[in-house]
Amino acid sequence: MSADLLVVTTVNRVRTLRMNNPRRLNGWTLAMQRAIGEALEAAARDDDVGAVILTGTGRYYSAGADLSGSFRLGHPRALRAMIVSGNYELFDQYIRFPKPILVAVNGTALGAAVTTSVLCDAIIAAEDATFSTPFARLGVPPEGCSTILFPRLFGAATAERIVGEEGFQPTANEALEIGLAQWVVPNEALLDRAQEIAEGWIAEGRTRTYRGDVTRAELEAANARESEAVADAFLSKRFLMNQYRFLKSKKKTGPAMTFYALAVTRPLWGRLL
Repeated sequence: MSADLLVVTTVNRVRTLRMNNPRRLNGWTLAMQRAIGEALEAAARDDDVGAVILTGTGRYYSAGADLSGSFRLGHPRALRAMIVSGNYELFDQYIRFPKPILVAVNGTALGAAVTTSVLCDAIIAAEDATFSTPFARLGVPPEGCSTILFPRLFGAATAERIVGEEGFQPTANEALEIGLAQWVVPNEALLDRAQEIAEGWIAEGRTRTYRGDVTRAELEAANARESEAVADAFLSKRFLMNQYRFLKSKKKTGPAMTFYALAVTRPLWGRLL
């Protein structure tokens, strides 16, 4: 686990994991995902940790999954299997985490950074926080168990606004109104208030909970279904070209060309899926 990517501190049995790559908007590269996963596993094993806070550094909580280093040319069935397992594991590490976990959203949260947050016990947001799940615009289906959690927590109409073509991006106060966030505080008070909440959970003996009265089995089943759908979408020409254009605009020529090569040869290798 890289200390450069994740800053880990423990105070009064509260373990805080602070994503620390603001230059890349705390995006979930493979290295960042690995660092968070290792830190969660360590917190789960540590009897001196009673609750966890997850937060970010800078103006972004996290820009979500960074796919620029995730795709490798290879047999299509192997690539699809890698996407399915990678997507499933990303969310399963939150589902199976055995202790209360509070997400302190310090700024912009995108995509999987939002859906993983809803898998945790609660969300506290800074006043400048915003939430966005641009699945429809990217040409991918909802993930992170949002197909069952969002309608149950926010109602069908609001859930569709968030994940559908409208692309509703709630501010912190709007997130509080619809039940996405449970607290909104001034930016400078975020971590102090999060610490206070987490210590209170420990004092009252709180155990791990899932929002919306869902069971772990329901979440695992939804995660499995969604991971299959995500893999199919990620291997579609529309998505591959979207990634090519995005990475090219960021002057990431090498990764961009990987997606371009996959897109233009899709009619050929698609027969092997």
